[in-house]
Amino acid sequence: MDPLTLGLLVALCTIVVLFSGVSVALGLLIVSAGFLMIFDGMRSLELIPEILFGKLDNFALLSIPMFIIMGASIASTRAGADLYEALERWLTRVPGGLVISNLGACALFAAMSGSSPATCAAIGKMGIPEMRKRGYPDGVAAGSIAAGGTLGILIPPSVTMIVYGIATETSIGRLFLAGVFPGLLLVALFMAWSLFYTWRYGDRKLLTTTTYSWAEKFEILPRVVPFLLIILGVLYAMYGGVATPSETAAVGALLCLLIAMVIYKLWNPRDLWIVLRDSTKESVMILFIIAAAGVFSYMLSSLFITQSIAAWIGTLDVNPWVLMLAVNLFLLVAGFFLPPVAVILMAAPILLPIITTAGFDPIWFAVILTINMEIGLISPPVGLNLYVINGIAPDISLKTILMGSLPFVACMVIAIVLLCVFPQIATWLPNAVMGTRM
Repeated sequence: MDPLTLGLLVALCTIVVLFSGVSVALGLLIVSAGFLMIFDGMRSLELIPEILFGKLDNFALLSIPMFIIMGASIASTRAGADLYEALERWLTRVPGGLVISNLGACALFAAMSGSSPATCAAIGKMGIPEMRKRGYPDGVAAGSIAAGGTLGILIPPSVTMIVYGIATETSIGRLFLAGVFPGLLLVALFMAWSLFYTWRYGDRKLLTTTTYSWAEKFEILPRVVPFLLIILGVLYAMYGGVATPSETAAVGALLCLLIAMVIYKLWNPRDLWIVLRDSTKESVMILFIIAAAGVFSYMLSSLFITQSIAAWIGTLDVNPWVLMLAVNLFLLVAGFFLPPVAVILMAAPILLPIITTAGFDPIWFAVILTINMEIGLISPPVGLNLYVINGIAPDISLKTILMGSLPFVACMVIAIVLLCVFPQIATWLPNAVMGTRM
C-alpha cells in the first residue's frame, strides 16, 4: 500500500479508536501494534516493550513530575486566593480592575503551577463570585477565568513545552524562554479587551467604591512574594548555568512544598499525601502517553509514513504561509477533541520536518502550537477549562461560559497573527539569552 494512503488509514483508525473512549495512551498502543502486526509482521511486536521503556529513559523527563509537584503544592494552599486578593487591592480603582486582577492572578499563578485546570480552580473560586457580586455579567466573569487559566501551558515553567522539547529533541530552556513574551502578549490582549468592555458596556456598578490603605496593600504581599521569588530563582538557576532544567525543577518542587508548609501550615500528613498522590497520578498519565507516543512514532517511521508525508509536502508548490494556515487549522481542530499533551506527542514528530522544510523556526512553532492548544482548552466538546469553571459555578451554563470566552479566543487568534508577522516576539529572548542557533 502507498505510504500516503496508509498514513490516511492510520489517521482514520486513530480517530475511531480515540473516540471509542479508550485512554489516549492505550489507544495509541492499540493502533501502533495493529498496524505493525499487519504490515511489518509479528516479529515487530517484540520491539514494542523496548521502545516503550526506552522512550522513558530520558533524564529530562524528571522535570515533568517535579514541576507537577511544584504546581500541586501551590494549588493545595490559599496562594491563589492571596494572589487574587493582592492584585485586587492594588488595582481596585482601575476601570475593569476586577477582571484585570483576575487575569493578572491567572498569569502569575500559571507561572507558579504550570497547570491550566489548577489555575482556573484556584483563581475562579475567589474571582468569579466577587465579579458577579460587583455586577459583571456571568459570561465575562466565567470567560475571563477560563481564558486566563489557559496561560498555564504557555508561561514557563510549562509541562507542555517540556513534552514538545522531548518529542522534537528541542532545547527545553529555549522553549521556556520563547513562551515568556507571547505569554505577556496574551495577558496584555486579554486585559485590553477587559478595559474596552468596561468602557463600552460598563456602568457605575462595575467600578468598585472599595478603597484600601497603603498598609492594607502591603500587608498581603509577604504571602505571595516567596512564591514569585521561587519562580525567578528557578529561571535564574536554569539560565544562569547553575543547574539543568530537571535539577532546577526538583529544587523548585522542594522549596514550594516547604513554603506551603511554613506559610500555609500544610503540616497535616494527609494533606501532603494528597499533593503527592495527585501529582503521581498526573505524572504517570503524562509519562504513559509519552511512552505510547514513542511507539506510535516508531510505527509511522517504520512504515515510511512520516518520511513520505514530509517528502510529499516538499514537492508541493504552495506558499509556506498557506501551509502554515493549514497546519494551524489542523491543530485547532485536533485541540477541540484531544488534550494538549496528546496532540503534541502525536503531531509534533510529523509536523516538525514539514515546518522546518518550509523554513519555519521550530522554537517559534512551539509557541504557535501551544496557543492553538490554549484555544482547544476553552472550546467544546472537550474544552477542559469550561468544565472546571462549570464545576466552580454550576449555575452558569456551559453556553454562557463559552460565549464569555469567545472574545479571548479572538485575542489568541490575534496573538497568532502577530507572532506570524513578528516572529521575534518568540525568538528574540531565547537568542539573546542562549545565543543564536546555528
